[in-house]
Amino acid sequence: MKRRDFFRNTAFTALGAAVLSPVQSIAGDRLIKGRSHQTRKAKNIIFMVSDGMSTGTLNMANLLLQRKEGRQSNWLALYERNEATRALMDTASASSLVTDSAAASSSWGGGVRVPNGSLNVNADGSFNKPILQKFRAAGKAVGCVTSVPITHATPAGFCVNSDKRSDQPGIALQYLDLRFDVMMGGGLEFFSADTREDKQDLFARYKQAGFTVLQSRGELKALGESQNKPILGVFHRDGLPYALDRANDRQMEANTPSLAEMTKAAIDKLKSNKNGFVLQVEGGKVDWAAHANDAGALIYDQLAFDEAIGEAMAFALADKETLVVLTTDHGNANPGLFSGKHADRNFDRIQSFKHTNDWILNGIDKSYTPSRFIERVEFAQGYAITMEEAKELLSHYDMLDGSGLYNPRKLPFKQLGQIQQKYLSIGWGAMDHSADYVELAMYGPGSEQLKPFVKNTELHNFMLQITGILA
Repeated sequence: MKRRDFFRNTAFTALGAAVLSPVQSIAGDRLIKGRSHQTRKAKNIIFMVSDGMSTGTLNMANLLLQRKEGRQSNWLALYERNEATRALMDTASASSLVTDSAAASSSWGGGVRVPNGSLNVNADGSFNKPILQKFRAAGKAVGCVTSVPITHATPAGFCVNSDKRSDQPGIALQYLDLRFDVMMGGGLEFFSADTREDKQDLFARYKQAGFTVLQSRGELKALGESQNKPILGVFHRDGLPYALDRANDRQMEANTPSLAEMTKAAIDKLKSNKNGFVLQVEGGKVDWAAHANDAGALIYDQLAFDEAIGEAMAFALADKETLVVLTTDHGNANPGLFSGKHADRNFDRIQSFKHTNDWILNGIDKSYTPSRFIERVEFAQGYAITMEEAKELLSHYDMLDGSGLYNPRKLPFKQLGQIQQKYLSIGWGAMDHSADYVELAMYGPGSEQLKPFVKNTELHNFMLQITGILA
């Protein structure tokens, strides 16, 4: 996918334009008939999580689309047309006001707040049954799609019990036994015999157990809707590439699917179940970008998540029986576009970005001169930092003392993010999760029952009740 095609119209955008008008809209129908639909049940649920999405992240992604293409994001378009029921959600865990992703997803998945780091395991060691296991037992097809390892905390919180979210090799084994219908994302190292400590070839074991195993975008695109085997798709080591880097690298684009492509393929697989389906979709790299204070990575991965919303909404608009949930598990880094003489001009620079800070910093070593560093930044993002700024950043390669999660090389992400504030007018509150109440929106049958303010744990029973599984 070329960069100029990154903001392509999604299926939802096209379908929405065809079937909706300002006068005759879904919102109007719901507002007129809402009282008679108080007990509507959903056959399907698509639960969409932009991991670590502070409100500023949602805002800036929408602003970029408005200024580049003159349109709203799929998420904000639902608000603009009054088609979504909207709430704030409290995200605390059992051990802290500031949750991690494992405890946050477990709040939805198990219906109980657990300590940070745990997946549906209480402080006393007892288990809470994960929601996809409950839906599977009720006859629904189930699955997860993510842009980070499929064994990572957010998908795992809907699926398994583990007292250590870090036990991703063990979670990969649990998935084999659970036999969910679709599991797609990254995390190759947790399935390959070459990188697992126990040297088990889980790809071979999954195939022997009757799974269709996919490891490339081409294999995903060749997948037929009629195939009836469970699907394991693992397309990259660790997380998938950032959407911005992928859009400007032909090899990455050829080898790895977008979040929207995985979402559509998962829906196509799951929709054949006569009892319906439940699918979790996670934009996991939004969180990783926030931890790195990487503005380009953050905004473009939020837009990649928004494309996946487009696929979910296109299905829901046609299906009429699907509840779409849009939310995040917690805020992260609290980024924002801040006032200044050149705020508009600076923010508009992001429209022409070719690469992320991750691409810039991971391609640099001690041999780089300040001039070469300046050239790399200018190529990737279209502006020139000063010689002093380049020298300051290069000094960190002598000691590799950078902070931030998902930064194994300890690169100077924080320092680059601080320098960029004068070029982009984007500032950051921190490099970690926040305790902010977060956005929660719903579209479809049952959405009218959402209260204006909820705890994260309340969504567990809400989903079970709205599908008729829990009376």
